[in-house]
Amino acid sequence: MSVVTSSKKSARADWHRADVIAALHKNGWSMRGLSRANGLSEHTLKTALTAPYPKAERIIAAAIGKEAEEIWPERYAKRNFTPVISVIANFPNKLATSATLESVASN
Repeated sequence: MSVVTSSKKSARADWHRADVIAALHKNGWSMRGLSRANGLSEHTLKTALTAPYPKAERIIAAAIGKEAEEIWPERYAKRNFTPVISVIANFPNKLATSATLESVASN
């Protein structure tokens, strides 16, 4: 019996850090050079490769010619998440029935 596992990554996965660095190099930038060109410490932009850092992400994305959301879609999916708040959340002792929803909505 053979087991086939898929090695495909999610289409919405963040780029690998090596891919980000390679894209910068293809566009004539190093991480240090890009940091200095933007008035930052040499190592500042490296932070965005391992942790969320919106300012650094925007600088890197602009140098690559992409949107930051394309490079780090998982990070931006979390940032752009809008929770849906239930109207009944403010009334913990009431059951969520259509009658209670209508009475809350009419107030």
